Amino acid sequence: MKHDPEHYGSAFAPLITDPAPMPLGPGKPNGALRDRLAALDVDAAFAGHVVADRVMADAAISGVWLLHNFLDESHTISQDIHTPTGSYWHGIMHRREPDYSNAGYWFHKVGQHPVFGQLGVQTADLTGRAKWEPFRFIDECEQAARAGGVSAQRCIDAQMIEWWVLFDYCYRKAIGA
Repeated sequence: MKHDPEHYGSAFAPLITDPAPMPLGPGKPNGALRDRLAALDVDAAFAGHVVADRVMADAAISGVWLLHNFLDESHTISQDIHTPTGSYWHGIMHRREPDYSNAGYWFHKVGQHPVFGQLGVQTADLTGRAKWEPFRFIDECEQAARAGGVSAQRCIDAQMIEWWVLFDYCYRKAIGA
């Protein structure tokens, strides 16, 4: 599934157009975007839309910080979102940190998230299975981060699909779509 960054408004579009793939580890924060991200509050990010769900709007913003490897900033936002979706962003952040056991803790709080079905379909070619299994993916990322190579690239690719699916879900919920 191809995502059109322009679909997400003028504040998000330049931040999510052709992003560098997120590494399996923490990566290096994109310092050139720090000020732009820091200015991204809910009102600015969703300009032109009535925000129906501010919690989901905050979750989308947490995801954009994570996309650009600002793990601490993403963590600050996601740890204050006491929903399965907030726990999901929190879990991804800890998976990338890497703190795999803490990632597992947060994914237990996620439960069966509504995006899992879509993720299973969209990542089947990469994972070899039609069902999204977040705990198995944590283990795969841990092994791939050590081994590198093709398995690491598959995990990076699946992680980017996961980011897009979760971000799209948050955005749509935030605007009541």
